[in-house]
Amino acid sequence: MRLNINGKDVEVTDVDETTPLLWVLRDHLGLVGTKYGCGVAQCGACTVHLNGAPMRSCSIPASAVAGQKITTIEGLANKDGKLNAVQAAWIEHDVAQCGYCQAGQIMTATALLKSNPKPTDADIDAAMAGNLCRCGTYIRIRKAIHAAAANIAKGANGELISQN
Repeated sequence: MRLNINGKDVEVTDVDETTPLLWVLRDHLGLVGTKYGCGVAQCGACTVHLNGAPMRSCSIPASAVAGQKITTIEGLANKDGKLNAVQAAWIEHDVAQCGYCQAGQIMTATALLKSNPKPTDADIDAAMAGNLCRCGTYIRIRKAIHAAAANIAKGANGELISQN
């Protein structure tokens, strides 16, 4: 099967077509930033972008997304390694505690800011509601999203999503 991951076409062989995208990314392509959380698309740890929209990679067969643009957390920084605005804000606001859910949180926040560059607290809460953080860093997540939005408005921290 042919997948477009982080702007590059890759051929994946010896994979059952029903294998969830999450396991193809982690086990076959070595992209381990996307995490396994629940396996039933309820926690958000496995969030990636499919054609720019956030989706849960644990519950969709890789064959169903063949030929579409898939972006993982590894694909957000630009080709020079410069972090996107959301990643930079996450560090600036010390969002991560244990960090396990953070890739999914960042992917969802990046998609939110792409579609809504000036979200309100209510917009952020609604967009992020499906991403669970066992450590409870929700207040820092919201602050980081507002900071990323402000930096994007100022033209700081580069693009939201790098196309590599």
